[in-house]
Amino acid sequence: MKKSILAICGFALALSAQAQDNHWQQQADYQMNVTMNVKNFQYKGVQKVTYINNSPDTLTTVFFHLYFNAFQPNSEMDANLQTLPDPDGRMATNVGTPQRPIYESRIAKLNPDEIGYLRVKKLTQDGVPATISHESTILKVTLPTPILPHSRTVLGLDFEGQVPVMIRRAGRNSPDGVALSMAQWYPKMVAYDHKGWHTTEYLGREFYGVWGNFDVKITLDKTYLVGASGVLQNPNEIGFGYEDKGVKVPTTKATTKTWHFIAERVHDFTWAADPQYVHDKHQLADGKTIHFIYKKYKDTWKQIQEPMLKVFDYYNQLIGKYPWPQYSFIQGGDGGMEYAMCTLMVGNEKYERLVGTAAHELAHAWFQHLLATDEAAYPWMDEGFTSYIEYLAEHQILKTKKTANPFESAYKGYFGLVKSGFQEPTITHSDRFATNYAYSVTAYYKGLLFLTQLDYLMGNEALQKTLKHYYNEYAFKNPTPNDFIRIAEKVSGMQLQWFLNEFMETDHTADYAISKVEGKGNKTEVTLKRVGRLPLSIDLWVTDKAGNIRYVYVPLRMTYAEKPNTYPAYPRTVLPAWGWGNPTYTFTLDMPLEDIKSIALDPENKSVDTDKENNSFSK
Repeated sequence: MKKSILAICGFALALSAQAQDNHWQQQADYQMNVTMNVKNFQYKGVQKVTYINNSPDTLTTVFFHLYFNAFQPNSEMDANLQTLPDPDGRMATNVGTPQRPIYESRIAKLNPDEIGYLRVKKLTQDGVPATISHESTILKVTLPTPILPHSRTVLGLDFEGQVPVMIRRAGRNSPDGVALSMAQWYPKMVAYDHKGWHTTEYLGREFYGVWGNFDVKITLDKTYLVGASGVLQNPNEIGFGYEDKGVKVPTTKATTKTWHFIAERVHDFTWAADPQYVHDKHQLADGKTIHFIYKKYKDTWKQIQEPMLKVFDYYNQLIGKYPWPQYSFIQGGDGGMEYAMCTLMVGNEKYERLVGTAAHELAHAWFQHLLATDEAAYPWMDEGFTSYIEYLAEHQILKTKKTANPFESAYKGYFGLVKSGFQEPTITHSDRFATNYAYSVTAYYKGLLFLTQLDYLMGNEALQKTLKHYYNEYAFKNPTPNDFIRIAEKVSGMQLQWFLNEFMETDHTADYAISKVEGKGNKTEVTLKRVGRLPLSIDLWVTDKAGNIRYVYVPLRMTYAEKPNTYPAYPRTVLPAWGWGNPTYTFTLDMPLEDIKSIALDPENKSVDTDKENNSFSK
């Protein structure tokens, strides 16, 4: 145990000197006081943001996200829903037929008291008024004093908002009956990195945030229980945690309570509240706590708790230690969505669906909230990597995926997208995909398959080491695709930039075929053909009449290395590397044709070869 830990630490130190795309990160520390009126769902807040400019640039303008403004008729989100051929079913209603769908945006039908809005009433920089301009879901701030490199400033905001009817992720009175699901609810600093400002209009897909510390006080009706990002600072004052312990809860004549949370080193803050919430808490051996906050379907929510503690431990071992003191599963009433130190999840689900959602959202804590890539630009690095470890957990820990290959559904989904003609390059910005179908399959399935294909190219042991070293090197650093592939290259000893380009930056597909098999006396000549444009190495099984299997491996020249024996149970023959520029490859087997029963390319269907019909030869 000690030896392996030392080896990992030594490797991390060896990698620490390598170049990083995002070699500095900004910081935004928030202090917020917000008061919620639970009768009209309007709220007011005061915010102080200490913004630390760690960049080499002088900033004369800053930006804030105002996400709730998307939930208004004629917003860009509303317009986008009306132009997409397949909008999210939670956000638009089909008033046509399944054969000829006609979608109506739910946002377009919101009344003034149902819309969402977020307005900044006043903004100052170090006490001096700044010039502000509301641009839909973005606030532009022209500063009275430029922020110099490696300096800080304090931005003071007075804001007001209205919680929209639940449309997507955030809202009031969800179909589950949850009163308040407060995601993307406050003026949030726009991310600034080596690419500049990420002023992405909110269309309903992905996010990118700024690291910071949050000190948040939420005042609302005293009958409500609140679950949130961060650690509750005043449980004794509000009586939280005493519900089932027979302890007398402090009494007060006040009609409201103030909940005080602190979340450190996160890039978002989310909360939910309901007067009928119940709360279950689990203390782990390392002192961390796991919370379940929900109001209905108690049997199912009880049922998932012990399995999710096992999944939490599994992710800790698979990727690295979860760094924050707690994590909360909160019934929020809209599918499942990951947030800092918590998730909001729908409640009305059967066990298999609910525990699968919980496993997926928890996995996001490592990728979206710990590594925190720009998921608007690279959604596959979050959704795909998250799905990869979720599927492993469902297969190995939860036992809910019963197929031999835990990733079978991802392969089927990707192949279906390729055949559909809707595929777009994975590098497409998450908001710019022409269809939700292409976006979803690309982000979730193709992103997952990026890892399975690295497994196919360099072996599973190298992939698992890559994930661990990726965590060790890039936690809290907003890594990019290039940062990840450089780790994979150093772990495997292979050259892999070509794979990042071919599979994730183009829509090229793989197709290899057994073109010809000819007897040549006591030998057999086999010719393979590359039909598709995506390069891959070759795994090939030769089975003789007696049922014995020989494993033939053809390396891909552009990797300039060989992977370890993927099938150690069988004798392996390593052939000379195949260069991509040659469309065919011929080699000779030292056995007569009449002794061969079959030859199979990629016998266990591990590669993304899109045409399996030309992968086999049988006498």
